[in-house]
Parts: sequence; C-alpha cells; structure tokens
Amino acid sequence: MSNNICQIYYVDEERVARARARMHEGTVIELADIFKVLAEPTRIRILHAISEEELCVCDIAAVVNATQSAISHQLRILRAARLVKSRKDGKMVYYSLDDEHVHNLFEEGIRHLEES
Repeated sequence: MSNNICQIYYVDEERVARARARMHEGTVIELADIFKVLAEPTRIRILHAISEEELCVCDIAAVVNATQSAISHQLRILRAARLVKSRKDGKMVYYSLDDEHVHNLFEEGIRHLEES
C-alpha cells in the first residue's frame, strides 16, 4: 500500500466544514483563471522582463525575442487578468506589473523554484 494515502477511511467533519468555509467558489475560479494566464511561458517572460522596471512593447519584444504583434496580444491577456498595467507617455506606452501583489506572486514563484 502507498505511503501517500491514509490507511483507513475517516472523514473529520469539523475539518471539512472549516476548509469549505474558507473556500469561496468565486475566488477559486478567479484564482484558477490567473494561473491559466500564467501557464504560458511567453507571458512569464514578459512578467519577468517588467518585474523590475517598466518597458515599452518594443523593449519587451526585444527582450523576449518575439514580434511586437505577439507581445501586444500577450499584454492584452495580461492586462485583462489585471497582472500588468500600462502608462502612456507621448507616443510611447510603458508596461509594468499591476501592483505589489503581482510582484510578490512572481517573486514567491521564483523563490519557490530556487529552494528546490
């Protein structure tokens, strides 16, 4: 028998009730959607590129080695997920992480990988 499962079947109703109370279905779905967005390597490259300073689409395309059109498409998805924000300065549009939460999420992911 595997060491990864219980040897007997027993459900602790109180623990189950507490876990269910913490689990809000809307939040679960929204968080799953964010992780779906993050599942694309190009989007992770974009987030990495702008994690320390804002960059324009041309800069991001050069860093990621992709076309401006491809980067613009990915940025639309990241913006819709509220992971990045834009700032217009004359004819230039600069992108950065949306807020400190996104920065922390990204940094924690990297730290987690570095621990392995």
